[in-house]
Amino acid sequence: KLAATLAFALLLAGCANGPVAPAWEGNAKSALDNSVQNYLTGNTKAEEQDYARAYKELAATGRADLLARAELTRCAARVASLAFDDCPAFKPLAADAGAEHRAYADYLAGRWQGLNGAFLPKHHAVVLANPVNPAVLMQIQEPLALLVAAGAMLQQGRLQPQALAEVATLAVQTASDQAWRRPLLAWLGLQLKQAETAGDAPKAANLRRRIALILSSPDLKP
Repeated sequence: KLAATLAFALLLAGCANGPVAPAWEGNAKSALDNSVQNYLTGNTKAEEQDYARAYKELAATGRADLLARAELTRCAARVASLAFDDCPAFKPLAADAGAEHRAYADYLAGRWQGLNGAFLPKHHAVVLANPVNPAVLMQIQEPLALLVAAGAMLQQGRLQPQALAEVATLAVQTASDQAWRRPLLAWLGLQLKQAETAGDAPKAANLRRRIALILSSPDLKP
């Protein structure tokens, strides 16, 4: 027991004497993570405040690649919520960003022609190679990545009505499971348009009630 105790103490001492990550890294990551969560839950003011803190920490390093990654993270949350805007804040940083960042920006913006999937995360590369097959989304385990892929797939405009309905159903379920109100409202709105187009009055009425329930939350700030 004594030997084990000493070994554990030495291990702790070794950890304590190891390199310590600079404070900005933890501060930036925490602020960026919070900003994404606040965006997805619909709290715009908090999202902007958190992102400003993340930006300040990252800008202090003078590294455009870090800022580019942060902007793409923010842009991905918008794509997940069907707020397509071509990620304008990334463009001034693109020249100093890595090839993988520029590829991801093209993926998010729907510029898939000639896009090299080798520069994308594996699950997005699979979507790139199968742009009209909703089944590929089922392979994505991480909720936000799934919604991003679904939004990117939708932006292509190549999904047939049945495939689009399947993508929307999966996206609604994913956003609902996470209580991410912003993407949930966006995808429910898409389903509502489909129901109205198909003349499915009962389904449309059900979707309107669900949307109204989400909007009734007093702290929702779209």
